[in-house]
Amino acid sequence: MDDLPELGFYGLAGHSGTPRDLLGQVRDGERLGLGAVFLSERFTTKEAATLSGAAGAVSERIGIATAATNHNTRHPLLTATFATTMHRLTEGRFALGLGRGFDMLFDVMGLPRVTAAQLEDFIGIMRRLWRGEAVIDHHGPAGDFPYLNQDAAFDEDIPILLTAMGERTLEFAGSVADGVVLHTFFTDETLHRSVAAVRRGADKAGRDPASVRVWSVLATVGDHLDEEARLRKLVGRLATYLQGYGDLLVRVNGWDPAALARFRADDLVSGFPGAFDAIGTKAQLEHVAGLLPDEWLAAAATGDPARCAQHVAGQFQQGADGVILHGVTPAEVEPVVTAYREIRPPGIAERNPAGGTAVLNPGRAR
Repeated sequence: MDDLPELGFYGLAGHSGTPRDLLGQVRDGERLGLGAVFLSERFTTKEAATLSGAAGAVSERIGIATAATNHNTRHPLLTATFATTMHRLTEGRFALGLGRGFDMLFDVMGLPRVTAAQLEDFIGIMRRLWRGEAVIDHHGPAGDFPYLNQDAAFDEDIPILLTAMGERTLEFAGSVADGVVLHTFFTDETLHRSVAAVRRGADKAGRDPASVRVWSVLATVGDHLDEEARLRKLVGRLATYLQGYGDLLVRVNGWDPAALARFRADDLVSGFPGAFDAIGTKAQLEHVAGLLPDEWLAAAATGDPARCAQHVAGQFQQGADGVILHGVTPAEVEPVVTAYREIRPPGIAERNPAGGTAVLNPGRAR
């Protein structure tokens, strides 16, 4: 069975208190030929470095990426060491994915809010350290560092990914990153515009736009899943995003802000004590489903496996280089992957050579 390096999945999708489940998910993903596992970070039982090491230890082919961790939660030398350790542990299958995170969370943690200038500065520090350079008397947006050094013999080629949503952030990501991870519940039009923004940012920076690998993130919630699971992975997940940063998601998709206001004004929503995808009951999720416009829920792969596979394939028509099948484990998405193999778009295999960090960025020179 041929590998499908253009497809990925999130390990421990959503809220998980059992991180050991990742081991079986990575093995299943590799068995199905999926190209990459992406690891998000939550300050509970989903610490990125630990999960990355575990994924590397139980796999041989699959790419492994953080998507995302925040640069301000670790010292730069520690992050550089994490990445080089993973790079060598996996023989080149790792990518360091960074994100901006949430301002309010950093405020209560006593950490500085993340800015584009910090990220650019930090990425530059990482690449210098991985090339074996010493960073001496550095004063920049990422911080003041008298002396940073790993090993003068290093010449590591570790891709850096950025997660992004808004147009300015997408352009910025295209200017500095090797790959970009988009967001769930993007319409086809938003996906097309987002890819164009990444390419535009790369071009303005004098980079080859095609060298920046863009991953769409597609909620894949097929009818083969039971009803409550579908509600949680589709309605619950979208409602949770709307709770956290609904204004941004509605704005980038061009959705009706009045519908968001009605959602927020609902008595259940306004007083809900947590994330809908984590603690919502079936009855509560059914109630929330009635608040969300059909157009919003349509920005996901739903229906039978064949229909879901068609939606996955359609992401490439909008310019995506890879598709992260979101919200599901490899076992849960297996029927969709099987159906996708039957309709895999022509030319995808040539654009996506299997193996190593090519899984995460095929255009990058080895």
